[in-house]
Amino acid sequence: MSEPRIIVALDFPAATPALEIVARLDPARCRLKVGKELFTGAGPVLVEQLVARGYGVFLDLKFHDIPNTVAGACAAAAELGCWMVNVHASGGRAMLEAARERLDRRSSRPLLIAVTVLTSLDDTALAEIGFAADSGSLVDRLSALALDCGLDGVVSSPLEIARLRRRFGRRPCLVIPGIRPADATHDDQKRVATPSAAIAAGADYLVIGRPITQAPEPLAALAAIEASFATGAPARG
Repeated sequence: MSEPRIIVALDFPAATPALEIVARLDPARCRLKVGKELFTGAGPVLVEQLVARGYGVFLDLKFHDIPNTVAGACAAAAELGCWMVNVHASGGRAMLEAARERLDRRSSRPLLIAVTVLTSLDDTALAEIGFAADSGSLVDRLSALALDCGLDGVVSSPLEIARLRRRFGRRPCLVIPGIRPADATHDDQKRVATPSAAIAAGADYLVIGRPITQAPEPLAALAAIEASFATGAPARG
């Protein structure tokens, strides 16, 4: 079986409902994302439980603070056994380099990726909070900064995948939220694409939550999404 391309977002307030869904999935078929709500409600013990069950865990806390604080947080995530951790690229060069340098001290470390522009933000929202650049230009700029600082890849919306591949080639790991099957609602996402379109454009990993976790049969929903994939480039381990 090929490496999982789907990261299931465990967007739950507590450990119990998250673990109920996890028990209906398969670590050979997907990885898991633990974000702010679940981590705040359940703590690092849940991450350790998921790792012990054989799942690769993407700790999606989007660290954004002074360099030493972010570096320490990334090191703590590595101690939990996380497969991937992320930071905000807008934290700047010193912060990005500190995080990467701290993880590079380890013999085995998680992938370190940078968030560029949240998929819930469109150009109107960016202008309102003071960004002069449009979302595409801002993603390009922040991606270039993150990769220049030695990070493994970036998070971007599906709309930027093809452009990032043209500019940076196969080097960066591209992690893509804002994925919705053709028959699903967009919910609070604004820059979205179908799973097959994202894979065809060059995504490595797709972050998908409600279309799987709220399905009557989560593993069947995951399998249906996998079946829709166009053949893409190999994902990274």
